[in-house]
Amino acid sequence: MPASLLLTPGEPAGIGPELAVRAAAEDPAIVLVADPGLLSRAAARIDLDADIVELSDVSADAIGGIRCLPVTMGAPEQPGQLDPNNSAYVLECLHTAARECLEQRAGGLVTGPVHKGVINAAGIAFSGHTEYLAAQAGVDDVVMMLAAGRVRVALVTTHLPLKDVPAAITARRVRRTLELLHGELLARFGIQEPRIAVLGLNPHAGEGGHLGDEEIEIIEPVLEQARAAGMQISGPLPADTAFVPTQLRQHDAVVAMYHDQGLPVLKHVGFGHAVNVTLGLPFVRTSVDHGTALDLAGTGRADGGSLSSAVALARQLMAPGP
Repeated sequence: MPASLLLTPGEPAGIGPELAVRAAAEDPAIVLVADPGLLSRAAARIDLDADIVELSDVSADAIGGIRCLPVTMGAPEQPGQLDPNNSAYVLECLHTAARECLEQRAGGLVTGPVHKGVINAAGIAFSGHTEYLAAQAGVDDVVMMLAAGRVRVALVTTHLPLKDVPAAITARRVRRTLELLHGELLARFGIQEPRIAVLGLNPHAGEGGHLGDEEIEIIEPVLEQARAAGMQISGPLPADTAFVPTQLRQHDAVVAMYHDQGLPVLKHVGFGHAVNVTLGLPFVRTSVDHGTALDLAGTGRADGGSLSSAVALARQLMAPGP
């Protein structure tokens, strides 16, 4: 059997558990990290006839069943209804899965959608999977990248209020984003000479300093250093023209300065099959590009396209390079 791929279903009241059991039923190498009872109920709601087999070892086989590394919920789920009593459980699933990857008992991790609001409502500070996994892995720098086919967008800053973004655009942050992106395009994606487009922060990339000076003072000096180190870098480019087809064809990835600068375009291009990838972790992590979809939970109508894409990309990135 190929190396186990772990999958955390995410928020128990959302569509994640239904999508997770369907994915695991189709791919016996997937191990779900979740409450077994939750998975049984999710399978029943989508008329999936499959046994949930609890494991103490993620490498154990379970022919004819869905493999599960058990984590106990705080309270029974109600599809579509958030419950703060399950917030600690959601994070314990993530913690358990990351530990298995860090200790090299599993080959990678795919994460289902979580609901940040209910986790914070439970009194647990949580800004997102990316930051949580970085802290658990003990790494200082990670990069959030979304991919839809050949369209890849990496972010210098992630989940920040817009008013806090300019102060967060530092030379170190831009430089580390480029270094991590370039390195993983080479090592994991197998792109021999990555071509990277970098957006400016301001409209028209600052218009020569008339609409802001972050491009002149911070971004451009870093790009010059990257070019001197041998990277193929374009920019800083105006964000409103960087995603036209002719530009995209010339680049393997785009670096955006903040979350909503680059991701709306990518999700327009690839929503339903886009994948979130965390670069800079010591293990492979991918995720869906959608939220918990509470209104669809329990209906059996949730689209599993993004999860299928996340699983497929994780498998690709887990494969040994040439």
